[in-house]
Amino acid sequence: MNVLILLEQFCEYSQFIRGYSKDTIRRYRYVVSCFCKFTDITNIEEVSDDKIRALFYFGRTQRKWSVNTFIIYHKSLLVFFRWCVSQGVITKNPILDIEVPKLEKKLPPKLNKQTALKLLEVVYNYPYGCTFLRCRNHAIFSMFLSTGLRKQELLNLKFTDVDIDNLTLFIRQGKGNKDRIVPITDTLGFTLKKYLDERRKLNKTNPEFFSSVRGNTGFTVSGLKKLVEQLRASSGISFTIHKLRHTFATLMLEGGCDIYSLSKMMGHSDIKTTTIYLAASAEHLRSQMTKHPLNNAVLN
Repeated sequence: MNVLILLEQFCEYSQFIRGYSKDTIRRYRYVVSCFCKFTDITNIEEVSDDKIRALFYFGRTQRKWSVNTFIIYHKSLLVFFRWCVSQGVITKNPILDIEVPKLEKKLPPKLNKQTALKLLEVVYNYPYGCTFLRCRNHAIFSMFLSTGLRKQELLNLKFTDVDIDNLTLFIRQGKGNKDRIVPITDTLGFTLKKYLDERRKLNKTNPEFFSSVRGNTGFTVSGLKKLVEQLRASSGISFTIHKLRHTFATLMLEGGCDIYSLSKMMGHSDIKTTTIYLAASAEHLRSQMTKHPLNNAVLN
């Protein structure tokens, strides 16, 4: 049976039955298509252990895949072939014998407090063409640094999801299709109010909380990407949206937030994911060392 036909059936199953996100399905489609192109196979019957192994060997030796890329390909093909086995089109999952390298335990990249404040200053003082852009962009980056939202979570925010009076955000169907409530600070609430005042002046009525400057539509992925590139160049600060998320988590721990509350705010399924930020925060670790019983011992 044709692999690409099976792939489309698998993607439909993943979307409508399993409820996987569009990004996850896009990744499945890309990885399986790459596999077919590399091995030059058309039918599922042509898949073999040797061809699977050849892909991963080529990726690591010629394409210089990182361990993370290797794992993404492995996991995507594992899930696809597992579904093929369940459908009876193959009898054995051909990827089960592939050895997976251990993921490097790297500390998440982050900005320190001074650099984060400098970024917000640059965002606000950038020479925009109108006040709406100044207030919107400042609100966007303030929200990233003050709530740790993922890129898509921020862009998917609806006008009704932001309750400034009660200082809360409702994150609708975040990663893993989970809803959650995220509290916001008074400072962020004030920044959001300034943006909403400018939004009303331009009669923006689109359901998305953050609006594009042109038209009555929500802010887009491409618009955010362009804005990040613009601010990276003007500020001289190397950052990504995910780096701002790491910055939020680290600053929260340094401010005394407990790991359980932080895990809930970030939408982590497993608290172990959150604990990596404990190692990333030197200030947090240093503050814990002051609790050592011999810390105040005086030597004569």
